[in-house]
Amino acid sequence: MAGIYIHIPFCKSACHYCNFHFSTSLHYKNELLAALLKESRLQQSFPGMESVSSLYFGGGTPSLLENEEVNQLIVEIRTHYNLLPDAEITLEANPDDLTEQKLQAWKSAGINRLSIGVQSFFEEDLRWMNRAHTSSQATEGLELALRYFDNITIDLIYGTPGLTDEKWQQNVAKAIALGIPHLSCYALTVEPKTPLDKLIRNEQYENVDPDQQSSQFLQLMHWLEEAGYEHYEISNFAVPGKRSRHNSSYWKQQPYLGLGPSAHSFYGNERQWNIANNNTYIKALQEDCIPFEKEILTPAQQANEYIMTSLRTMEGLHLQRMNEAQQKQLEKGAAKYLNSGLLLFREDHLILTREGKLLADGIAADLFF
Repeated sequence: MAGIYIHIPFCKSACHYCNFHFSTSLHYKNELLAALLKESRLQQSFPGMESVSSLYFGGGTPSLLENEEVNQLIVEIRTHYNLLPDAEITLEANPDDLTEQKLQAWKSAGINRLSIGVQSFFEEDLRWMNRAHTSSQATEGLELALRYFDNITIDLIYGTPGLTDEKWQQNVAKAIALGIPHLSCYALTVEPKTPLDKLIRNEQYENVDPDQQSSQFLQLMHWLEEAGYEHYEISNFAVPGKRSRHNSSYWKQQPYLGLGPSAHSFYGNERQWNIANNNTYIKALQEDCIPFEKEILTPAQQANEYIMTSLRTMEGLHLQRMNEAQQKQLEKGAAKYLNSGLLLFREDHLILTREGKLLADGIAADLFF
């Protein structure tokens, strides 16, 4: 099954930590949406799109769109692609955009899953991140959204300098108490050239503490396991039946098509990505041209991508996906991690242990061909 991702590159304000492609100006919104609609038509022949099981509105902040604009994009996809009747259709939203009218309109348009960027339930943390919403808007928005949607995920960030273990526990406990069925939890990463990076380099903000992040990740895994959540991917936890179908397609290396500036697409051994510039994207589509770059993955690159993505999942790396020589090399490389308790071997799968998940990227990189 394939997935379609639509990138909406607009935000009310710039979060200090964010390095995604977005603009805080809505000046060219109409032109960009027209370009998106045209790209969706031009990309109909993208391979692997025979059946589309998920549609994901990301960004940016898709909840900034008018209700009729969201509906128009969904109608466009249904018209030009085989979007399955039971497809998962997710829209990312900020808590301050959640109104009864919008929630009703989204549900009527076919949205059946919301991804809400909460990040924290504490006012001081939200100000530190330069988030657009308040703590009360986070709580009130979720309570309202739960009246209309039973498939909701929220983002939470841990490992920020001001986040004590007590506050982190309260954040997680509140999400559990509200009955949120899916959580995406990320350690704060200081990306180059972001406002946060500059603030830390200028000694206006304290830098992150890797030991604190590791400790809070271990606590998170313990709390959510006790609450009945599956830790099905390094950063993602879900009650049974509420895994993200769309994001799972990435980790399983299924085909996906990305529409919009900066959006990525993947099929087999091919990857392509659109230019991350709104005006250039708009002008190119006005001339019926999709401005993208493309790469063909070598067999070693394909194998390494599988190692990286599969180790992040609870099912782990299936050795039978590799040829005989690759299996032998993986078994040799994994031996030290099996002996140290960072990996375990179960039914032809290499799976990270709880402690191994703290070193997931490093272990994967060490196993690369």
